[in-house]
Amino acid sequence: MALLVLNLGSSSLKAAVFDAAGEQRLWSDSRSGLELPAALDTWLKPALAPWWGQLERAGHRVVHGGEVFREPTPINATTLAQLEALSPLAPLHNPPALEAMRWLQEQRPQLPQWACFDTAFHATLPEAAYSYAIPLALRSRGYRRFGFHGLNHQHVARQAAGPRLISVHLGAGCSLAAIADGRCLDTTMGFTPMEGLVMATRSGSIDPGVLLALLKDGMAAAELEEQLNHHSGLAGLSGLSGDWQELRGAAERGHSGAQLALAVFLHRLKAGIAAMAASLGGVDQIALSGGIGANDTALARQLETEMGWLGKPQWLQIPADEEGMIARLISDPEDRGFDAANG
Repeated sequence: MALLVLNLGSSSLKAAVFDAAGEQRLWSDSRSGLELPAALDTWLKPALAPWWGQLERAGHRVVHGGEVFREPTPINATTLAQLEALSPLAPLHNPPALEAMRWLQEQRPQLPQWACFDTAFHATLPEAAYSYAIPLALRSRGYRRFGFHGLNHQHVARQAAGPRLISVHLGAGCSLAAIADGRCLDTTMGFTPMEGLVMATRSGSIDPGVLLALLKDGMAAAELEEQLNHHSGLAGLSGLSGDWQELRGAAERGHSGAQLALAVFLHRLKAGIAAMAASLGGVDQIALSGGIGANDTALARQLETEMGWLGKPQWLQIPADEEGMIARLISDPEDRGFDAANG
């Protein structure tokens, strides 16, 4: 028997088949720039044809689980309705995941499906870490910090067994997690995936006063959201690109915008790592993951050198594996990998 894992983004589709234990990847592939739902029929359906008869369970990556979903959850009509209500919190990611769930229900109505949430690993955040300093009337409406990239941070935590770990997810999206004995105590992303570090096209943290000033100056909320999500971050700072490798090359050739983008990125990153170390009361391991973190050895060495004042934590580079983490979670749904009940 086998497990199917689907990981859909705004314009990408990753699919993988694992053995029943969720440990061995039997097949995987991905496509980007695809239009949903057509891609599900034209690419995914024929790609899965050899595996249909072996599948016993399917798992989906869902970016935002809100306050409702704190662990892997079976998908049924009630679940789908609740996830639909959460779509405005992650409009680029949750709707494609829902589309894949409904498509798979049509293709294989009897196949059990599970939703695995990027926010769930952060369910153990203490109240001091997830609360915004805003009035109770607003906090009671769900305006709080959730954290994201949780599936990969959880994967990193299983690979790096240090008691005090900082997981550093650096890719198109970037976030940090402070993890003590497998439990997340702090993270940099908040109510949405825009808070925290500088990212490829997302701004990261910014003074709310700037946003209020832009709104008062006449910028529409939709335009503000577009600017912060798609035209800021490394792309906005450089005026060139949000691609890390392209900016590395341009900076070496003397492009001032690329040099500024990398400098701001590193400044915020080092400050964030220091903050996570403070939340942990020290650090034993720092693990870099994601497309940038796992592959840029020069960045890892630079951080190790420039942050030597932290002492002598072990620096690691660990490839991201969200699909593998989902497979392990759904292989034994009773083994969640963390104790959300105490979060």
